[in-house]
Amino acid sequence: QVQLVESGGGLVQAGGSLRLSCAASGSIFSINVMGWYRQAPGKQRELVAGITGGGRTNYADAVKGRFTISRDNAKRTVYLQMNSLRPEDTAVYYCTGNIRDTRRSDYWGQGTQVPVFS
Repeated sequence: QVQLVESGGGLVQAGGSLRLSCAASGSIFSINVMGWYRQAPGKQRELVAGITGGGRTNYADAVKGRFTISRDNAKRTVYLQMNSLRPEDTAVYYCTGNIRDTRRSDYWGQGTQVPVFS
């Protein structure tokens, strides 16, 4: 059974930094795109950043220049380095991955809270 487990969230002051990690485990044959989404209270879930298996990245306009997504394919882990955090970055952050075990499916982590206070 494939699982994605996030870590690294927590309370942070505006202007500070956090690094989120998400590790995939289980009977995995391959991992394609991985990414991070977030959902703020009362809002829809939105894409934060994505990264292909080859390292191509894309970002939401709101985080460009402040957040960096990366991955370690050997460790089956994706990271989100978040700098210059703002109160509007407050959300639950979810990891996602397009993963093939017996078939290719999209998997989600359980989410990690990132409250940013001013």
